[in-house]
Amino acid sequence: MAPERHVKIFKNGRNQAIRIPREFELPGEDAIMRKEGERLIIEPTAPKSLLAVLATLDTLEENFPPISDLPLNPVDL
Repeated sequence: MAPERHVKIFKNGRNQAIRIPREFELPGEDAIMRKEGERLIIEPTAPKSLLAVLATLDTLEENFPPISDLPLNPVDL
């Protein structure tokens, strides 16, 4: 069973809001919320592009050897 945490509901302008505890943090800046019966379901959105996915990756610190150009062989069909 998933962990639980008691949270307070408060007003933020005309909206209701909650603070999401650190152990429930979602990645990214957007999420999808839906209601199923009396439950609110909040899910992270998928990255919007390949560039967004690549931006989340750590930089490689390795030095790769150069690749020499190989001659192209004709393809027989």
